[in-house]
Amino acid sequence: MTIKAYGAQASDKPLQAMTLTRRTPGAHDVQIEIAYCGVCHSDLHQVRSEWAGTLYPCVPGHEIVGRVSAVGTHVSGFKAGDLVGVGCIVDSCGHCEECAAGLENYCDQMVGTYNGPTPDAPGHTLGGYSQRIVVNERYVLRIRHPQAQLAAVAPLLCAGITTYSPLRHWKVGPGHKVGVVGIGGLGHMGIKLAHAMGAHVVALTTSESKRTAALALGADEVVISRDTHDMAAHAGSFNFILNTVAAPHDLDPFFELLKRDGTMALVGAPATPHPSPQVFNLIMKRRSLAGSLIGGIPETQEMLDFCAERGIVADIEMIRIDQINQAYERMLKGDVKYRFVIDSASLAA
Repeated sequence: MTIKAYGAQASDKPLQAMTLTRRTPGAHDVQIEIAYCGVCHSDLHQVRSEWAGTLYPCVPGHEIVGRVSAVGTHVSGFKAGDLVGVGCIVDSCGHCEECAAGLENYCDQMVGTYNGPTPDAPGHTLGGYSQRIVVNERYVLRIRHPQAQLAAVAPLLCAGITTYSPLRHWKVGPGHKVGVVGIGGLGHMGIKLAHAMGAHVVALTTSESKRTAALALGADEVVISRDTHDMAAHAGSFNFILNTVAAPHDLDPFFELLKRDGTMALVGAPATPHPSPQVFNLIMKRRSLAGSLIGGIPETQEMLDFCAERGIVADIEMIRIDQINQAYERMLKGDVKYRFVIDSASLAA
């Protein structure tokens, strides 16, 4: 079936209208009419080939929500009309240790929603900046939020799980002091989720202008990370820091905030490396530097249910698909609060 989409033909070309072909649903497939698709910073990295291995044409988008329009003959968990989502993963090997543990995100054969290998034309996956997608039922997620919140649910499929997974893995909860570095697409979700988990949340930002917004998102305190006196007042007091910044920066000032055995987890993915931290900032307090990559399918469903129960969604700005190139430029400048979401109905215009 031929559908309308938006994508790039080369790293130095803008995204533009194109058509693509989706497969007819197989026995275990779910066909989804896309209502909304969030815009992730990794979309920009991939489209512009700032991360190695981009395949063209590149149709980005892995924060997908919509309604089921057809299911394969062996699908029992979904039916036409269901509200569903698709995140960053559309396939994996299904039998390795990671897949068996519900950690498909760490499978060596994990297939991304776009730019991953597939037998479908053109030989790699094409994402959610499109009208429709067909996905194996194992990688489809149930949306329990009200229809009215559907657009703001879309970023949960990446920004939500990217921040939820490390908070859960490091057992953030009541009695914990948690820092969230950066107040953007990832950081604003990190603040909301850590607050909902019962932690004392401190937003760490370079910008005084973001203080009021951070408090409104659920932060208990705001620390201006460029203010050495402000940072020193919190030295050695954090159990966990979630670093969401997707640009290279000095990590050492944040390590100094951690208690003994504290951990800083990186979830932002800069195009070039961070400066190496001072080893003594780690060994003197047995501090840890860690990373976390999205989440597996079971944990992503857990996150969606957690958010639905508490009314948590992303703060978004809706755009038409023909505004996507301007949205990328604005995203580079941090000019969005806090996630762009494409109204997929605009593809039909």
